[in-house]
Amino acid sequence: VESKLVSGWNDPRMPTLSGMRRRGYTPASIRNFIQRIGISKVDSITDVGILEASIRDDLNVVAPRTMAVINPIKLVIENYPENKLETLQALIHPQNEEMGKREILFGRDLYIDKEDFLEKSPNNKYKRLALDKEVRLRNAYVIKADRVEYNENGEVSTLYCRYDSETLGKNPSDGRKVKGVIHFVEASKALEAEFRIYDRLFFDPNPGSFDDLSSVINPESIKVRKGFLEPTMLNAKPEVAYQFERVGYFCRDNKSDELVFNKTVSLRDSYK
Repeated sequence: VESKLVSGWNDPRMPTLSGMRRRGYTPASIRNFIQRIGISKVDSITDVGILEASIRDDLNVVAPRTMAVINPIKLVIENYPENKLETLQALIHPQNEEMGKREILFGRDLYIDKEDFLEKSPNNKYKRLALDKEVRLRNAYVIKADRVEYNENGEVSTLYCRYDSETLGKNPSDGRKVKGVIHFVEASKALEAEFRIYDRLFFDPNPGSFDDLSSVINPESIKVRKGFLEPTMLNAKPEVAYQFERVGYFCRDNKSDELVFNKTVSLRDSYK
């Protein structure tokens, strides 16, 4: 903190209660973590993965679901009416119908995540979008990618697709199978937001064994992204965790008046 390697004692990467609260850790998850590791008179190192498993187990049950596109690319459905905006329904929590439903907007212009598209499918097991390949948009229709448009840097800037209007909530009538599902956000009403992607602060599980803490600081422990959210997230409260479907658990930052969301934890342990 004194060396400015983190922003303060409440930096979401810090193992402090104020930092963990800001990152979205719940009291229940911390109590569960304490119960899991037990009590000992001997100093020991506890794997941070146990703490992450505790918050995952808690949020999987209580966190409302929503969709967010953190690394956006524009997608245009060319055979969808230009001025039409459709309201679809999705469960707030797929395992708890008592939490109710939320409204999702669908239209001609959407955002998807760049990681969900490759121009050429690498193999038959690839379940995301590629040219001449179909996927289902989560809670919506089946689409097929036809062509792309590039920016001045040679990167894909816009993806042009067509949709199957008969596939809302059901499989294609001709029996073809669509294996992949990707998430999206409708573009015209999408909320711009900042996403802070946190990783582990230290490379080594025992940073205290080093004389110079800066030598084991992970330079990739925070990445900032600009993306889009469903309109229903406008009034999201700070410290309340949401599951961004297919992405991870996030909560609104308690130190910003803007739409800034901190990543609490990934959906699964990527360090195993």
